[in-house]
Amino acid sequence: MGNLKELFRQVIVFLLTLEAKLVLRKHRPKIIAVTGSVGKTSAKDAIYTALSKSFFVRRSEKSFNGDIGVPLTVLGVRNGWSNVFQWIRNLIDGISLLILTTPYPKWLIVEVGADRPGDITKSLSWLKPDVVVATRFPEISVHVEFYASPEDVIKEELAPVGWLQSGGIFVFNEDDERAEGAPTASGVTRLSFGFGEGANLKAENLRATSEDSMPSGISFDITYGDEKVTVSIPNVAGRSHVYSVLAGIAVALSVGVSLEEATGAFQKHETPSGRMRLIKGMRDSVIIDDTYNASPAAMEEALIALGDIPRTGRRIAVLADMLELGGFSVIEHNRIGALVAESADILVTVGVRTKGIAEGARSSGMAENMIIECERGSDASTELLSLIQSGDVILVKGSQSMRMERVVKSLMTEPEKAKDLLVRQDAEWSIR
Repeated sequence: MGNLKELFRQVIVFLLTLEAKLVLRKHRPKIIAVTGSVGKTSAKDAIYTALSKSFFVRRSEKSFNGDIGVPLTVLGVRNGWSNVFQWIRNLIDGISLLILTTPYPKWLIVEVGADRPGDITKSLSWLKPDVVVATRFPEISVHVEFYASPEDVIKEELAPVGWLQSGGIFVFNEDDERAEGAPTASGVTRLSFGFGEGANLKAENLRATSEDSMPSGISFDITYGDEKVTVSIPNVAGRSHVYSVLAGIAVALSVGVSLEEATGAFQKHETPSGRMRLIKGMRDSVIIDDTYNASPAAMEEALIALGDIPRTGRRIAVLADMLELGGFSVIEHNRIGALVAESADILVTVGVRTKGIAEGARSSGMAENMIIECERGSDASTELLSLIQSGDVILVKGSQSMRMERVVKSLMTEPEKAKDLLVRQDAEWSIR
């Protein structure tokens, strides 16, 4: 049965990719490829926000970024999951794009991601991007266990930069030495963003905004040449969102949109679910929902944000296993534990691997009675329901398969809004 499913998948991928190539040849849209180990989806959504008032734009849905996700974006159809009839309909819709005269986006924004070796270099090299955006490439990333070394992960994720030809545009994070150091072909325009002095588009004065002494969002200034603007994003925490907004504005500037118009678009920006979003919790607490996934770099950024957050109560870190780290798992979980001791008042862990986080926190001086270790997310929910007090800020984070969004839902003041606010609320996820 498993072999039959894999064969079906391979056939679907082949046919969708063939249709996607033909659609690109017919309609010739401009393509923006977003790559990186951290922050791709948030950057993709920010680019969409910055461009959508000026151009007819399409973006990848959710976090679909592999050999199926990219063709789906090109064809403008949805993931069929296990529904054979939906896949057949997708193929028919693809044929319609080839034989009918229909409006087609001027710009496509696609995520390019790697779970296994070859996901980018082999299966997506047919893309011919006009713009490549490089977010961040931490030393230890998710999926590293499937590669010979961390450097091999970064090499594959940076492959799209090499696809740019003369006249192309490379937008990159100046604060990330791997992104900044990526070589480009002659004639490729380079535009950088970040907090550093060398960035073309520079952010500074990041501050957490508050309402009644509790977190309500972030605000920061952006400088581009002689121009300076202030951007405010409600209901989020952390500097990761700054990088995403900078990436979006940088792309807009590179294709002729003014700074004023690009930043103005963010007044109605919707940040993706599960990425450092603020949600009302029970007993007048606030939840930082960062449950989409977890890597050491993202975990570190989340804890820094928790440490600096406005609050009237305690800082509670609810952390689940970081998966797919291979031989780096033990040392990285311990390292994160040491950061918890600096950033949180209470630690709640979920999973076997997070025993390393608990141990790291103890070794760094966190009191034993401030550490609660749980096997499952449901156990953590039970502990938290009796623990939370007014004014607490609760960070919830873990790898995708740990399903920590269920913990968030159990703590929400309005759990009926979970479908609109949380990740993995589709019917396809309910049985997993």
